[in-house]
Amino acid sequence: MENENALRCSILDPTGNITAIAESPVEIARQPSVAAAIMRRCPEVEQVGFLSVPDGEGLPALRMAGGEFCGNASMSAAALVLIRQGLSRGELLLRVSGAEKPVAVRLRHEGAGSFEAELQMPPALGIAEEQLAFGELSGSLPLVRMEGISHLVVEPGSVFYALLRDRPAAEEAVRRFCADLGADGLGLLFLEGEGSERSMTPLVYVPGCGTCFWENSCASGSAAVGMLLASRAGRREAFSLREPGGILRVESDPAGRETKLGGHVRLTQCLEIPEEEL
Repeated sequence: MENENALRCSILDPTGNITAIAESPVEIARQPSVAAAIMRRCPEVEQVGFLSVPDGEGLPALRMAGGEFCGNASMSAAALVLIRQGLSRGELLLRVSGAEKPVAVRLRHEGAGSFEAELQMPPALGIAEEQLAFGELSGSLPLVRMEGISHLVVEPGSVFYALLRDRPAAEEAVRRFCADLGADGLGLLFLEGEGSERSMTPLVYVPGCGTCFWENSCASGSAAVGMLLASRAGRREAFSLREPGGILRVESDPAGRETKLGGHVRLTQCLEIPEEEL
C-alpha cells in the first residue's frame, strides 16, 4: 500500500446489491461516517461493511456500518476472504453483526473474481401479522423478525401495495414502521407472482447509518419471503425471486429455522481512499 493511512476497500456485486467491504481497521464510532464517505466516492454502493480477519485463530468478522445483518454483504465478505487466501472454493464461518451465531457461506469460483454462493441464514425470530397505519392506509402485513433486521412483506392484495407507485411515500412509511416496530433495520418487500418463481422489489431502511435504498437485491429479504411462504404452506419450500439486479434462490422450512440462500457475487474493484476523504 503506497499510503499507509489510506483505507483499503473492495467493491463487490452480489446480484446487483453493490457492496463495499472495508478491509482496513475503522473504529465502530467512525464507521457510519466512513461508510458515508465511501458511498460519496462510489455512488453505486448501497451498503458498507467492515471486515476483520485474524492472523491466527478465530473467525473472520463482518460489521455493517449500521450494525445490522446483511446476507449479500456476508456472501461478499466470504468471497473476499477466499480471494485473499488464494482459494477457488470452500466453506467459511463468518461472524456478522446482528447475528448471534456465525453464519456458514459455501463458495465456488466461476472465473474472473466471480463466485456462486450459498449462505445459511440466521433463523427467524417470529412470523406474525402486524397491524399498521400510514396516512389514510391501514391494515395488516406479515412481519418476519430476524436477527439484526426485520421485513414486512407487501403483496398486491394489500392496501399498502399502492406505496410501490409512490416511492417517496414508501420511504417515509418504512422509516415510520421501523420506529413503530422497534426494529434494528426494516425491509418493505413488494412481492408478486405465484408458485416457485416470483418477483420482489425491496426497500430497506437502516437507522444505524441512516440509509434508505430501493435495493437491486436483498438477501435477508429474500430469506424472509421464503420463510413466510414455507410457513403458509406448512412444509419445506424452494423459491426463485427475480429482483431488479437478478435472481436469488431461497429454500426454507416452515419454522424459518433452516433457510438457505443462493446467489452470485463478483469482485469488481479494489481501491484505496485517502484519510483526508474520510
